[in-house]
Amino acid sequence: MNMKIFSLDSSATCASVSIYDDVENKVVGEFFINTRLTHSQTLLPMIDALLSSTCTELNDIDAFAVNTGPGSFTGIRIGVSVIKGMAMPEDKPCVSVSTLESMAYNFIDSDDVIVCACMDARRNQVYNALFEIQSGSVVRLCEDRALSIEDLFSELKTYSKRVILVGDGAKLCLDSEFCCGNVELAFIDKRYQNATSVALCAKKYIDAGDKLNASTLMPTYLRPSQAERERLNKEKE
Repeated sequence: MNMKIFSLDSSATCASVSIYDDVENKVVGEFFINTRLTHSQTLLPMIDALLSSTCTELNDIDAFAVNTGPGSFTGIRIGVSVIKGMAMPEDKPCVSVSTLESMAYNFIDSDDVIVCACMDARRNQVYNALFEIQSGSVVRLCEDRALSIEDLFSELKTYSKRVILVGDGAKLCLDSEFCCGNVELAFIDKRYQNATSVALCAKKYIDAGDKLNASTLMPTYLRPSQAERERLNKEKE
């Protein structure tokens, strides 16, 4: 199916928006920032600038895609809410994308490598998933999960292939005492999730007919938020 996809990522400190045209197989436009400003400050101005500078109207968009988790609880909620608001007026289809899987698409032009997507989950843990790049395809090797850095490297040692660390937890993993010799850090231009990779990942699901509508698009969390954990602990006490 040929279409124009609007995609968004606000799952961590970085934020980005993109328009991808599948008909011409090109990125029409993308805005990416990596600042300490909140996503509530940055996303809407970026979206307005992107639509304006590419002469795109919302009714020109065929589908909307967003990283729905794992990641920052607040960031994910903001991103999902923005996409729901953009898609709902004309009942456009939405695609829920794993933040970890989207990062693997930064390396879609590589071959015979393992992409180890890591996001800092605090307490010496990471949100993680492993993907193998094979002939222009991303092959998932495990489900999204939260695990200790020590357990992650115990698993990575079993792979003989080159392993590339990506994500905001990549440097944390590389600098840990558990790091092993077959692991390297992604270069800065491919280290973080971005909206174009969200669109590329979403296209796979669109082609497979795996779409949602705005009302059913929801965040995906691997564990309760800190506030929820504190509430549960108080209830136990």
